[in-house]
Amino acid sequence: MVNRNHRTSVVFPVILVTLGILFLYHSWHPNFDPWPLLWTYWPLILVFIGLARIWDYSRRRQFIDPATGVSTGPSRTFSVGATVAVLAFAVVLMIVLWHGGGSIRARNRGGFMSHEIHTVDAQGAKNVRATIRMSSGDLTIGSDTSHLFDGSFDFREGHDTPEVRYDVSGGTGDLSIEESRSGPNIVIPGNNHTNWNLRFGNQIPLEFDINLGAGEGLLHLRGLPVTKLDLSLGAGRIEADLTGDRKQDLNVDISGGVGEAVIRLPRNVGVIADVSGGIGSIDAHGLKKEDDRYVNDSYGHTPATIHLHISGGIGSISLVEEPAPR
Repeated sequence: MVNRNHRTSVVFPVILVTLGILFLYHSWHPNFDPWPLLWTYWPLILVFIGLARIWDYSRRRQFIDPATGVSTGPSRTFSVGATVAVLAFAVVLMIVLWHGGGSIRARNRGGFMSHEIHTVDAQGAKNVRATIRMSSGDLTIGSDTSHLFDGSFDFREGHDTPEVRYDVSGGTGDLSIEESRSGPNIVIPGNNHTNWNLRFGNQIPLEFDINLGAGEGLLHLRGLPVTKLDLSLGAGRIEADLTGDRKQDLNVDISGGVGEAVIRLPRNVGVIADVSGGIGSIDAHGLKKEDDRYVNDSYGHTPATIHLHISGGIGSISLVEEPAPR
């Protein structure tokens, strides 16, 4: 009777361990994105496994009896070559992770993609003006950082490299985040993968001056001590969450071209909004119209007020008051 050993493999467990390490590192360092790393280097596993199969085959040939065609070598329950190949792939990823840090490149149809991380501390500033210039792509602004600023950038290399500059003078910090184009200013429809994820601390009053060309903007400003927001839109969609308590007045000026703007407003902070220009349509949920302005029930009854001015040719505006607590 021929004894056939059941062949097992440790390849899949090694892959699971490697993925677990990458995503564990991501949980410790949220600005690190494991996907560009995997996307860039996954073909190496095919190369390693292919070489491993050749090695296993050559090893087996050494133990085949030419007369009988039967292997006389030791019986193994797993492929040594495949196991070594996957371990080598895991080692390569760890080396790249250790040395790659803030810049990982991945190829897509539009060329090389880069991933960068930038962190800025307040350096004694009492208030900060942040200027953001982005021609196209997806822009996300939020909170949840112990620094003044944490930025994660994915962009097409050579076209829209982000530049982050910060200076402090007279207690005021000037933070500039904009593109530095070393290549042609070309937007490829359906293939623009520029993505900026910007997070700000909630310890210092902030002023934002944002210019977004084509794309989508998600401004999660709830919980941020924003006192001024100047927002210029091109084509696309913007959603700004201004809910939450306000200790100081917030002045918001939104001007734009075409697209859609959704502004989420608080219920317990006074709001007054005036809209002018070639606005396509206006929906005001929870606000009432007085003359040419929209106000909520808290207007005139709270220490802080949100002054909202919208102008330009924005296709549609939705002013949405947060629902009443249940």
